[in-house]
Amino acid sequence: MKIISLICRSYEFRKQLEQSRTKLYRVAYSWCHDAALSDDLVQETLSKALKNAGQLRDHEQLNSWLFRILNNCWHDHFRAHREMEDIDEIEDHRCANPYTPEDAHAQNQIVNRVRSAVSRLPLGQRQVLTLVDLEEFSYAEVAEILALPAGTVMSRLCRARRTLKDLLQELAPPQPAQVTPLRRVK
Repeated sequence: MKIISLICRSYEFRKQLEQSRTKLYRVAYSWCHDAALSDDLVQETLSKALKNAGQLRDHEQLNSWLFRILNNCWHDHFRAHREMEDIDEIEDHRCANPYTPEDAHAQNQIVNRVRSAVSRLPLGQRQVLTLVDLEEFSYAEVAEILALPAGTVMSRLCRARRTLKDLLQELAPPQPAQVTPLRRVK
């Protein structure tokens, strides 16, 4: 009977890991802006989670535990490849969308400005911003994932939002001057 309960628990655990894969990928991509590296980080995260499943004490904390592993994998990669990272070689994968070409172009410009601004944030601010604002983790969960005090999470988030606002204003295209139409003479 013990074996059956272990198998069922293992199956449920694997199912939960598979459900977390998309969120892990989104966060990894927001941190490194590289699809292949994001896949590698997620793969390594899930591999470590499966290998060390016995270390998870509270299954309610699975997401926090997984993102903590992802954060550690990211830091390990960052330390190992610090000199090799080149922000200019970021590959951008976009899905087709139903908008007109003009709408799609405007949307792409906005997305590019936001990505550029987020990528210019310091790593600590970028991590906190993506976990709180994009993945909707609580401050306590982010503090646990990044091994930081909650106050540090809040201050980094405040600074990140302020810096992001300034960067987006800086990157915004200049507004065209108001042009008054000339009167027509018949």
